[in-house]
Amino acid sequence: VANGKHLTEDRVGSHYENYDFFIILSHFKGHAMGGFGGAIKNMSIGIASREGKSLIHSAGRSNSGFSTTTPLNDFHESMAEAAKAVANDRGDSILYINVMNNISVDCDCDPGPAEPDMQDIGILASLDPVALDQACVDLVYAAPDGQSVIERIESRKGTHTLDYAEDIGLGYQTYRLVSIDD
Repeated sequence: VANGKHLTEDRVGSHYENYDFFIILSHFKGHAMGGFGGAIKNMSIGIASREGKSLIHSAGRSNSGFSTTTPLNDFHESMAEAAKAVANDRGDSILYINVMNNISVDCDCDPGPAEPDMQDIGILASLDPVALDQACVDLVYAAPDGQSVIERIESRKGTHTLDYAEDIGLGYQTYRLVSIDD
């Protein structure tokens, strides 16, 4: 992790080096710790090894177990740093796709997630994970039935991930939404 505030390294899965190109395919939804889960969360936590997941969840303090005492901003920043390490390593060899269907306030990783309570929005793609996640957050805010996910994002300070990711050069929060509907 270049110039990480919390992480000095990003520990990834053992097969990481076997691939020349990544498609980060994420189910966009709420998340108990991150506020929301999308491309940045999937790229950081999803690619991380067990030890890497622990480092991210503990903001670099432990490589075994998950901390429930990590300040939220430190966790958000650690996710962005781990994602940035992957992006720095792979360069332009990553495509990001967020599926905004069956949107629940809870993550799929939750053993008993709440039922989806938003209408399906669609599928978004980008070469910029920050812009992609920002567009998804904006679409949730614009949706007439997005209140539960909005509350989750705000109560967990979820947009701090986007702010910090842009600050460290992972991508940009500005975007242009182009529809390819018939």
